[in-house]
Amino acid sequence: MICMGKTNMGPDIGALLTKEMFITGTQVNYFMVCKTKLWLFSHFVTMEQSSDLVAYGKLVHEMSYGEKKKEIIIDDRIAIDFIQKGDTVVLHEVKKGKRMERAHRYQLLYYLYYLNELKGVENVEGEIDYPLLRKKEKIVLTEGLREEMRGILAGIKEVIAMPEPPEASYQKICRRCAYFEFCWV
Repeated sequence: MICMGKTNMGPDIGALLTKEMFITGTQVNYFMVCKTKLWLFSHFVTMEQSSDLVAYGKLVHEMSYGEKKKEIIIDDRIAIDFIQKGDTVVLHEVKKGKRMERAHRYQLLYYLYYLNELKGVENVEGEIDYPLLRKKEKIVLTEGLREEMRGILAGIKEVIAMPEPPEASYQKICRRCAYFEFCWV
């Protein structure tokens, strides 16, 4: 099944792509979860504002780590939940649960990649905080992950350049997705 059938969804985003394309952490996350969701989001079809699960995640974020400055936005591309400074800068990403753990990791890896590769920031690491689970996961950008991130960014550009969304493939997570009705109803 293809979401929205064969309709034209507006301007040809693929024609607008450049070498220095504007890629966000959310797009990296969606690439890891669902290419259809990535395409829709990247073509300005946003459904998150009506999702109770997204609202709950924002509440967890706001209620956790109250003493920290939150939502540090850099170049309108990355939104870091909070930063700890010291000998090493530690970027923190707050998540409500581990259901999308792989996507969480790659979103934070993109932030590390972006700051290191494109901004020249050295000695930067990441940490995913799961306050409801009382767990943390340290994230370090290795050379192998740096190369993998380059491939992911190329894959994101390919998906966005498609003239219509990739065919949706049903996963367990679809029922809880903000785009569920768009793809499956």
